[in-house]
Amino acid sequence: MSVSDWNEAADELNAIVASFDEGEVSVDDLFTKLERATAIIESLEARLALTKAKVDELTPRIARVIDDE
Repeated sequence: MSVSDWNEAADELNAIVASFDEGEVSVDDLFTKLERATAIIESLEARLALTKAKVDELTPRIARVIDDE
């Protein structure tokens, strides 16, 4: 269950949530949709953590460049 694009993943997650809100999910599909929603959320959280780590790494470098100017 790969999630390749942030916007596509967010749209898919929103669609799943909307289907729950609108009562469109059958009992047969409930587990599958919950499993997919969980995979999307985990993938997005991992991307956010990676992005935060990269920002945390770059911030001191940017500060040094600004201080040198």
